[in-house]
This record gives sequence, structure tokens and C-alpha cells, in this order.
Amino acid sequence: MAPRGETRERVLRTAAELFQRQGYHGTGLNQVLAESRAPKGSLYFHFPEGKEQLASESVALAGREVGDSLTESVLAAEDARSGVAAMGEYFARSLLESDFEKGCPVATVALESAAESEPIRSACDTVYGEWRQGIALALRGWGVPEDRAEPLAATVLSSLQGAVMLARVQKDVAVIGTVTGHLGDLIEQATS
Repeated sequence: MAPRGETRERVLRTAAELFQRQGYHGTGLNQVLAESRAPKGSLYFHFPEGKEQLASESVALAGREVGDSLTESVLAAEDARSGVAAMGEYFARSLLESDFEKGCPVATVALESAAESEPIRSACDTVYGEWRQGIALALRGWGVPEDRAEPLAATVLSSLQGAVMLARVQKDVAVIGTVTGHLGDLIEQATS
């Protein structure tokens, strides 16, 4: 028998994967239990508020992991253009590796459920806020003036999210490269 924390983690990670691939409404709790190989009673033991709590926590977990990967990509970049390109490459790689089944783990759930669930909306908002702050910090490090870093970070994040969605729909990551190229131009303009 798996320890309690291990079962909870396995259910959470399985749910995050399914929500990213299928969305909130397309993912059933029985599927989460079956794919995580968790006992039926464990779901409500670990997530007493049900599917909404499971989704909120899985979005937070997936969002932190993506945020950490994006931070790693940006820190390895030599300049703004390569940093933004690295963020785009991260999402493009994820799309290609999943054969376009997995989009952004936050956007997939947010588009479907944020308007109808305050806990899910709040979890998505927190993740996006953390990503935006990280991008703004990187932009400042690349020489973007303080007063332009936050608005430009919102532009970078929303542009990347839109590019990921288009790439997933078109089953072609080229749009991500196009968008990150334009974002690189925009950042260079902001630093001159």
C-alpha cells in the first residue's frame, strides 16, 4: 500500500496531465482514479472539495513546474531575444512531444472553467501572476526600463499563450517562433 502523501501526489499529477490534455470538463474523476491507480475513497480523502479542488491544486502544481522550467530557460539565455525564444521553445517542445495533445496546463483549464469556478480562476490567476512577475524580472535584467517591464511582461505572456493555442490548433509550432521573434523586436525597442 502506498503512503498517503504518495497517493495524493500521484492523483494530483495524473489529474494535472489529464486536465492539460483533455480539459476540465473532459476529465472524469473515475478516469483520474483509474489512471493514477488510486483507491476510490482516496480522492475525497485527499480532495474533500472534489473535482474543483483537484483542478485548482493540479493547476498550481503544473504551473509551478512550468514556471520553474521557464525560469531555467530564461536564466540560461544570453539576452532578451534568446530568452523569449527559449520560452517559446519550451512550449513548442511540449506540444511536439505530446503530438499536440497537451497545450498550456493553465490555459486549457482556465479557458473552460475560470468563469464558473472561483477557486480555479484564482489558481490560474496566481500562476499567471507568478509567470508575469518572472518575465518582468527578466525584462528588467535585460535593460527594459522599470515603468515598461510590467506591461511588456503582460504582452509577452499573453502573446506566448496565444501562440501556443494557435500552434496546438494548427498542429504547427511555427507560429511560436514567429511570435517570439516579434516579441524580441519589441523588447529591443523598449531597451533603446
